[in-house]
Amino acid sequence: MSKHPGLAPYLAPYLDPARSNRFLVLLWPLLAVLACSALWAATLLRVEAEQERVAGQARKDVAAYAEAYEQYITRSVAQMDQITMQLKFSWENSRQAGLLDEMRRDGMFTDSAFHVVAVLDRGGVVRSSTRAGLIGADLAPSAWFNHHRDNNSTALRVGAAPTQFGSADDVVLFTRRLETREEEFDGVVLMAIDARYFTSFVSPATIGAGGIVALAGSEGRLRVEQRSNGASFTDAVALPRRGGAWSGEQGVRLVEGEGGFADGQSRVLGWRQSTAYPLVALVGLPQHEALAASNGYWIESRDRAIVATLCLLLLGAVGAVLARRAVARAREQDEVRRAYRAATESGNDGFYMASAVRARDGQITDFRIVDCNERGAFFYGVTRDELVGSSLTGIDSGLFGEDLLGTYRKAMDSGFHEDDRKMPSDNRLNISWGRRRLVRVGNGLAVTLQDISERKAHEAQLERLANEDSLTGLATRHAFLERMPAMLAQAQEAGAGNGASAALLFIDLDEFKHVNDTHGHATGDQLLKAAAGRLLSLLRPGDGVARFGGDEFVVLLSPCDGERQAASVASRIVEAFAVPFLIGDELHAVGSSIGISLYPRDGLDAETLVRHSDIAMYVGKNEGKGQYRFFDPSLSSTLNSRARLKQNMLEALEADQFVLHYQPRVDARSGELLSMEALVRWRHPSLGMVAPGEFIPLAEATGLIVRIGETVIDKACAQLAAWREAGVALVPVSINVSPKQFLRGGVQRQLSAALVKHRVPASLIEVEITESAMMGDQDDILAELAALRALGVKLHVDDFGTGYSSLSQLQRIKMDVLKVDRAFTTELANSKEGKVFFQAIVSMAHALGMSVVAEGVETEEQLAILRHLDCNEVQGFYIARPVPADEMAAMMERRYLLDAQTARAV
Repeated sequence: MSKHPGLAPYLAPYLDPARSNRFLVLLWPLLAVLACSALWAATLLRVEAEQERVAGQARKDVAAYAEAYEQYITRSVAQMDQITMQLKFSWENSRQAGLLDEMRRDGMFTDSAFHVVAVLDRGGVVRSSTRAGLIGADLAPSAWFNHHRDNNSTALRVGAAPTQFGSADDVVLFTRRLETREEEFDGVVLMAIDARYFTSFVSPATIGAGGIVALAGSEGRLRVEQRSNGASFTDAVALPRRGGAWSGEQGVRLVEGEGGFADGQSRVLGWRQSTAYPLVALVGLPQHEALAASNGYWIESRDRAIVATLCLLLLGAVGAVLARRAVARAREQDEVRRAYRAATESGNDGFYMASAVRARDGQITDFRIVDCNERGAFFYGVTRDELVGSSLTGIDSGLFGEDLLGTYRKAMDSGFHEDDRKMPSDNRLNISWGRRRLVRVGNGLAVTLQDISERKAHEAQLERLANEDSLTGLATRHAFLERMPAMLAQAQEAGAGNGASAALLFIDLDEFKHVNDTHGHATGDQLLKAAAGRLLSLLRPGDGVARFGGDEFVVLLSPCDGERQAASVASRIVEAFAVPFLIGDELHAVGSSIGISLYPRDGLDAETLVRHSDIAMYVGKNEGKGQYRFFDPSLSSTLNSRARLKQNMLEALEADQFVLHYQPRVDARSGELLSMEALVRWRHPSLGMVAPGEFIPLAEATGLIVRIGETVIDKACAQLAAWREAGVALVPVSINVSPKQFLRGGVQRQLSAALVKHRVPASLIEVEITESAMMGDQDDILAELAALRALGVKLHVDDFGTGYSSLSQLQRIKMDVLKVDRAFTTELANSKEGKVFFQAIVSMAHALGMSVVAEGVETEEQLAILRHLDCNEVQGFYIARPVPADEMAAMMERRYLLDAQTARAV
């Protein structure tokens, strides 16, 4: 027998009941103190994180205000830029002292924001003014006058107004240099605008008490601010100076202490440089308001931590008392129990011995738990001592369930029972799924309970992954289609008495592909999650929702009381999705198009309803995005017609069915032919000449416009070569480039190849690009335009006025010709405003060195007005309709398309 002492000497102190009791008495208070320390550490960390989150949110809010305010200032100053440009052009061409009075009678400068509008001669004397008292005043000593006199730049200058205006109001001064025809200094045109016009961007309630909205000149000439009481000041005494508190084009920072605001108040300051003018937009929000929420969170967290600390300390004291009793009970186990416990406690399964309780007639009325292991007691949320000796019916029928006694009786009858059991939902149970095995032993049962909760949870997870979209949490297409028959049957049953039905909404996000392509798939995924959440917020809990794939969602309204209710829900969805989504720090506008099919009117099964709602959505989307459309049987034929037309276009490209017609452009004064526009026509062998309006929109939608555009370039160059071979005196041909063709790139390469192939000089080609084609990435657009200009071709802005071009954008891209949309030409003879707008466009274009072409000239009266407005060229049915190549050759031989009488008349 070994005399090695083994572990006994080391374990003896812990096996001694007295020493173990003292150890546990100390352990419980120690654990309570440690828990309190961890609690307070977590509380302080959460409070610090909340403060950082609130401060970060305040910075985001200020940055958003500053960005929005900068855009407001840029738009406002751009208006003043265009007005002073028009006033400069009108004065330099008329020099009439009554010009301003005439313009006021025409409706200009009547807004109260126009404090003073005046024109000064080269000596600084006011020649014309909207304020009669200023006429004759000498403003030559002003710094702005000296600036324009000594600098030859005609750019707009922004600054504070002089005191000579004699007004107590704060105003902002806009001035521009006047020149003679020899570009010598000839005076100054000025406008004094109420400063509140530029600072009333937000109401005082929005920026809060102590908030400031300010406009500053990046060159230091102007500082205007609006404070939270609504007052506006041009001295901006409260605003910190640039370079200390703020510098650079944009930013956000906390400004406090010395060098901050004049009133000493700490503010979160955001600023943003205007993209077009030397101005900076500033927004300051009080720091104490931004941090109010985090201070409240600290007080609430502190109070909760105090209460929890008291509870933990009390629990530690109670635990120390109970520890002594627990140790005492553990020593009472006998040798038989130790042996039995060693066998049953070694596994992870619960083990129970249940003895049958019988009535006098021998029938089993109950079972009594005579023994169990700790694992088995743990499963049911009680201790072994609490469970042993209890009866099934006497413990808690709600915990074990009424069917438990029946299962035990069957096991006694058969001798064996095994099953998987979903445990009752009770927070005292520590097992959700169990595999039971019941074996009859004498007058009782030996019960083994195995915890299979993890396996069942894994199976449930696999089922959830198959039926739930991992990104949005909505049902998948497969799961939704499987559930639809049951949902439709339920809708039919619910509508049996009141005529209610179901409605299927097929929802497609309109501009999601653009967001995905330009900002990446991560942003696209976040947008889909936000869209799913917004969609769920608009629906009832019982309505079915699924992500059908990509950016498509389906909704089953069940029950639905016909078209009216379905239209109401669809309208809410369209309106909600029209609000941009904030992803990170950027807003993304997508919108939605919805197709609706009704059950049972439009289909009796899921597949038919989905197909019909998809058709309705597709047709509605082609007619105009951001709307809903109900299914109609005629829609199917419309789609089939579009499909046939697309196929016919593909065949037309292969069979060379597209031809070019040409429409002349002539000098507005002499009627001389200067250029012509190539217009594509489709000469179908059976349909005849197909109008452009029937196939161009579909070509744009399907992308075929790119191939058609390549065909037009090649045919135009080939026709020029043919005319040259025939000895025709050529004029340039302008070719329209669609937005898709231009933004896709490669136009320069295609045009260069065609010019080389047909040996045509680049001076005979002009390229027309719509405004909408120039709204993409500015660097890519400028590079493509530079490549085209390097070929030697002229660049036209087509359909000007229908897109989004700004003055600054036209200055950057440096186009040669501005073609004004026919809508402005039509208004020339209809209203005085039509002439004013057209005059402004002509003045702006000439100031930028661009020629102006009026499209859609259809009457002699329009032609006369255009000549009076100094429009360079005209194009339209009054001059000539689009004609085939042979007729165009004859027109080039004539050269003058307006007869002498007409030329004299205009």
